[in-house]
Amino acid sequence: MRPDMTPETAAERSDAARNRERLLVAARELIEQGGVAALTMDRLAEQAGVGKGTVFRRFGSRAGLMLTLLNDSEAAFQAQFLFGPPPLGPGAPPQDRLIAFGAERIAYVVEYGDLVLAAGSSPGGKLDVPAAALWDRHVEMLLREAGFNSPEPWLMAGSLNATLDPERLLHLIRKHGVTSERLATSWRDLVTRVVTAA
Repeated sequence: MRPDMTPETAAERSDAARNRERLLVAARELIEQGGVAALTMDRLAEQAGVGKGTVFRRFGSRAGLMLTLLNDSEAAFQAQFLFGPPPLGPGAPPQDRLIAFGAERIAYVVEYGDLVLAAGSSPGGKLDVPAAALWDRHVEMLLREAGFNSPEPWLMAGSLNATLDPERLLHLIRKHGVTSERLATSWRDLVTRVVTAA
């Protein structure tokens, strides 16, 4: 315990941590039972046995709750492309890493897409979250390593990442029956053309 933390403060923080974990467990249960659409702030409060105000104080909004639920999976994805084994992680040629990045992002959207869409409805918008900035910066870095230096690698990185937009990918999968394998092949072809043209 830090010197400035009284036993009472420590107990309050401990209670808050337990409440947070109870809320997240309840949220996952609701999603398992009825999908992301079944997860409302009212139902979550009821499932977790807390007041609705507690839910809003903890997460701010439904989108904030979704971002919290995605936190662990997003951190794992980032660790893979920043520090993991090649071809997604360091050690592979930049073009191979770009191809692997897109394929993994598509797989991520297939698994967590509905949560991602719900989180994207936050007031800041899906393009302003730190993770989106990191994806753009990562793709830009790989483009530069692959020799793409003109005219503006950061702009091309944003354009490439736009093809991995969860709403777009889920629309193609659900409305047009496009498989994740076909999406990954299309991504590979696009990246290859961009890098080759550079």
